[in-house]
Amino acid sequence: MSILLSCLRLLPPELAHSVALNALKLLYQLNLSQLLFPHKNFQQEFTLKNLTFKNRLGIAAGLDKNGDFIDALGSLGFGFIEVGTVTPLPQTGNPKPRVFRFPSQNAIINRLGFNNKGVDYLVEKIKKRKFQGILGVNIGSNKDSEGQKRIQDYVDCFKKVAPHADYISVNISSPNTPNLRALHSQENFVPLFRALSETAETLAYQGPIFIKLSPDEKDETIQSLVMAIKQFHFDGVIVSNTTINRENISLKKNGGVKGGLSGRPLFNQSNKMLDIIKNEEELIKIGVGGVFTKNDFAEKQRLGASLVQIYTSFIYEGPQIIKKLLH
Repeated sequence: MSILLSCLRLLPPELAHSVALNALKLLYQLNLSQLLFPHKNFQQEFTLKNLTFKNRLGIAAGLDKNGDFIDALGSLGFGFIEVGTVTPLPQTGNPKPRVFRFPSQNAIINRLGFNNKGVDYLVEKIKKRKFQGILGVNIGSNKDSEGQKRIQDYVDCFKKVAPHADYISVNISSPNTPNLRALHSQENFVPLFRALSETAETLAYQGPIFIKLSPDEKDETIQSLVMAIKQFHFDGVIVSNTTINRENISLKKNGGVKGGLSGRPLFNQSNKMLDIIKNEEELIKIGVGGVFTKNDFAEKQRLGASLVQIYTSFIYEGPQIIKKLLH
């Protein structure tokens, strides 16, 4: 596995990502996944909001944006999978290159920009899945949508994925879509939350709804968001998305790269956010950001996370990271 990962690192990051996922898909189709990556010991079943999870470890949104690899990822032992971010219409995202590795620091910077094949494509993939575990869908808006149209994008995605998603997460925190993080301001998030709350009520949607937060907001902004999340009877938060903060990483190469930073340098920053809302016991918290060791996994839970997601550590270490965290 280490030799394969080393070979993948010789490829451009986005190409390596595609090659790796398609290789996992091939292994799954050949019934080799569980032989190569056994996970009988990963069962730590528990129930949350009427959903039964095999264990507390999931894959974060962004790895499988279009639902092309749900079954392959599900065969590795994750307790849950989150796909997306998905938008109403397909979009190509930002110009390449747009993914940058910093392996010595276990970090990645991406400025992908919600590249995806659109919500209709994703829904068709979800309908065909064999994976029986918990599946979440992360929704967003198209790049050129503004104002009420941006809100409508979220509503349109919500309506289409609701019949097929165990939970829905609302991405208001990517740094790679212009002005998306403006949804952290009260005059913007209240109309969005109201529209989604009304949509969920109309559809009689029973699954959890999570708001995915930026780690770069002030404490008072987070508190305002938490109050609104409770006011509109959403279920929890995902803490956190990537950061534009560069204080915790050395950027000798690609120093001027813009985009969201994930991986080890995000660990403490995302943990500080978790700590701020740790006592909001009625909210379910999904902790994500920089989880590479069993101690990291435990620290997220100590800070109140019922569930933990990984992304960058999976990119760098492959399926072996699951055993490392859960065994």
